[in-house]
Amino acid sequence: MSDALARSKPASTKDGAAVDDRVTPTEPPVRPPAPDPSVKKSAGRAWLRVSPLVLGLQLALGVGAIAGWQLLTQVGVLDTFFFSQPSRVAVRVWEWLTTGVIYDDLAVTLQETFLALVIGAALGLFVGFLLARVRLLAAVLDPYIKILNAVPRVVLAPVFLLWFGLGIWSKVAFGVTLVFFVVFFNTYQGVREVSRVLVDNTRMLGASESQLIRHVFLPSALTWIFSSLHVSVGFAIVGAVVGEYLGSAKGIGYVIAQAEGTFDTTGVFAGIVVLSVVVLLVELLVNRVERRLLRWRPDSGRTDVA
Repeated sequence: MSDALARSKPASTKDGAAVDDRVTPTEPPVRPPAPDPSVKKSAGRAWLRVSPLVLGLQLALGVGAIAGWQLLTQVGVLDTFFFSQPSRVAVRVWEWLTTGVIYDDLAVTLQETFLALVIGAALGLFVGFLLARVRLLAAVLDPYIKILNAVPRVVLAPVFLLWFGLGIWSKVAFGVTLVFFVVFFNTYQGVREVSRVLVDNTRMLGASESQLIRHVFLPSALTWIFSSLHVSVGFAIVGAVVGEYLGSAKGIGYVIAQAEGTFDTTGVFAGIVVLSVVVLLVELLVNRVERRLLRWRPDSGRTDVA
């Protein structure tokens, strides 16, 4: 009977026109397909890949520069006394590696570089976060930081030699002065660039200062921090080598200074080659750490070169 009443009920009207108010069945909403984790992972790391074209051009540039150097020395355009030859440099590096005479010096330089990088980066992170969060302290220390940053680092090396002697700590102190300011300014700017709306919303959810630093400021500033670390690796090695060059009994800088003292241009270039390889290996390590810590970051417009 209810079915009959439903069939006999007239359609409701609106503005004189008959409108059927019966509910018609609709199709269930279609869910979008779940994203493929492999696609997301590859998209997040797309900017880390080096295309074959770029790699080929890099190798061609390096090989071309070395071949041109060798050719110019053979035809007499460049004097081998002042510029040596790539072939001689390669032979000297191979002799160092096969005989093992370079390993003790290399270990000392790496130790000084590691300590300078770790101590300088830790101090830069701490002071950068502190001054970025305490505006009054930043305003008070601002002129002193600018003065210290303006002091030429090279003039500090003899002072550190007097303070710490000819051991590794004078080189570590010199390297710390180079690394600290790079990491400090990037960390300070990275923390200051965090969105104020994000900070206020996180505070409204009851986050403490330590939670803000861990979950908001540190992830947001990681890009700035790793950008400074890429530069700081080279500065740490420069600090160690320059300190060894000015006064030491071991290290790659000491080897280069000894070669220079005997007008051994081949030994100087061989030491530079060893340092260049070390820098590349450390840079690869920093890239791997950055890739792991920044996996959450989406691809922000970076594209590969085909």
